[in-house]
Amino acid sequence: MCRIAGIFDPSVKNLQQQIVHMRDAMKRGGPDDEGVFVHQTFPLAFGHRRLSLIDLSAAGHQPMIDDTLTIVFNGEIYNYKEIRNTLKHYGHQFKTESDTEVILKAYRQWGTDAFEYFNGMFALAILDEQQQQLILARDHAGIKPLYYYMDQSCLYFASEIRAFYQTEKKFEENENWQTAFLTFGHLPEPITTLKAVTPLPKGTVMLIDLPSLKSKQHTFFNWKFTGKLKNEEEALQLMRETMEQAVDRHLVSDAPIGLFLSGGIDSSLLTLIASHTQKENLHTLSIVFNEKAFSEDYYQKLIIDQTQAKHQSFLVTKNIFNEKLSDAMEAMDQPTLDGINTYFISMYAKEYGLKAVLSGLGADELFGGYPSFQQQKRMDLVKKVPDSFLKGLQHFPDHRIRKLSYAGMQNTASEYLSYRGIFTPVSVAALLGATQKQVEQELEHISSYYPMNGLTNGNRVSWLETNFYMQNQLLKDSDFMSMWHGIEIRVPFLDKEVMLMAGAIDAAIKFKKVPPKYLLVKAFEKELPVEIWKRKKQGFTFPFEGWLKENEFIKPSSEEELKLYKAFQNKRLSWGRYWCALLMKRFTQQKTHA
Repeated sequence: MCRIAGIFDPSVKNLQQQIVHMRDAMKRGGPDDEGVFVHQTFPLAFGHRRLSLIDLSAAGHQPMIDDTLTIVFNGEIYNYKEIRNTLKHYGHQFKTESDTEVILKAYRQWGTDAFEYFNGMFALAILDEQQQQLILARDHAGIKPLYYYMDQSCLYFASEIRAFYQTEKKFEENENWQTAFLTFGHLPEPITTLKAVTPLPKGTVMLIDLPSLKSKQHTFFNWKFTGKLKNEEEALQLMRETMEQAVDRHLVSDAPIGLFLSGGIDSSLLTLIASHTQKENLHTLSIVFNEKAFSEDYYQKLIIDQTQAKHQSFLVTKNIFNEKLSDAMEAMDQPTLDGINTYFISMYAKEYGLKAVLSGLGADELFGGYPSFQQQKRMDLVKKVPDSFLKGLQHFPDHRIRKLSYAGMQNTASEYLSYRGIFTPVSVAALLGATQKQVEQELEHISSYYPMNGLTNGNRVSWLETNFYMQNQLLKDSDFMSMWHGIEIRVPFLDKEVMLMAGAIDAAIKFKKVPPKYLLVKAFEKELPVEIWKRKKQGFTFPFEGWLKENEFIKPSSEEELKLYKAFQNKRLSWGRYWCALLMKRFTQQKTHA
């Protein structure tokens, strides 16, 4: 797990200096090693910061060179040992025990077809001098980020947006990011805070000719819902086998690894499954609060007692939260309504001595854990109401009703927002001094990036939650908050085989109403305590509202903020929407004018 950066720019006078600046802007994500590659002929440089988990020796140093191939790689390939053995049969010899070298040899053997064989999380760049090409690639689920800027004369790429601020080239602010953030509570791809700096789409490889910078992309993984598996007993057996194998793969590490145990279904299941093979070396950690409404220590203890895990709980208090808030804001590479909780769990994982932590992220999206899966039938009825009437609901005092106005816009972005939208177009326009039409046009533009064809019912909601909420908020938050502390978060529910399995199971058995995540619970019902799966869903949240009322960070600094603050204090504006508006202002001040 690492941080990578790259430059191809004939106008740069000192490539070495510029790539070091980009690389070291992300040094928190790679505390164990650093490296630079500057090409002797091309105006090309790679930078790398390393967090060592597989092959901890100096042999795993990057950039790694293998004859005419040079790579910088961020991530883990969980099936690298199997691929390595296959490549040995083809005559390849290996100098290291690293998955990085496996990528290079696999590319040499199969070209870009190699990416189809990888089961893992990755963002990488390979220089192929023989073909005079630069290859950028990103994993099947977009777990690892890779941002790039390219025009006719130059290319820049990096693992974090913060790296782009450290170059001689001045990147313009994206004038639309505030609209997207106030609407979604995060920045949906392809939006970033910088104009024309965009993420490489997940499951995609881009081939760039050098020095012309002519490029083409192709998709090597496209998640599909086939629904071919219609027998419930077969689905349950496949679920058990696939999850066991996925967790086993994700526990591969040469450095200390553990599990985040929240007390919910997903993290409890991962811990139970891990205990099958990690009986003597099962490490778990949890966060607890003095505020009992937010603490889940009772449910955590059920799993700890059952697995005999080596467990440590960390108490987060208002004082600790307030003390760390400014650092959490610094860790935030892109604005997000969420993510501070991940900052704390990563901070304590580091304190615990771990290098990687398994997370239950992805289970709700794949197997139906969110309220949106139950709300979907009601939303189908709402869509039958005339669009003009629905759009008029934006002026309704109750925000739950106002959100329904999105259904009148008839696109995938608005469909998602009807479940999870923060501010409606009328409110966004008022906050930004724009027109409602401008806001709606921007949402149409974003929606064009998310084509959804022919999906219905639970699979449709699963696609929306996966491609919007999980992709753009949960995964991004997990990446930059964990890497700020030099911690890797692994997500077994997004294992390629698990995702393929989820897509193959018929929706009629996958999304049964009771309990939520029916198939997942049913597959492990003999082990999973009934107290955990029968209770009401509780997200991993902090008692923000009470704590922050006394924090200087949220005090209004302008007339506009004062209006919002009074509305929040008078309970006319929810805490989440006030926090969103405040973050937008603070992020503008702290980041985009850096």
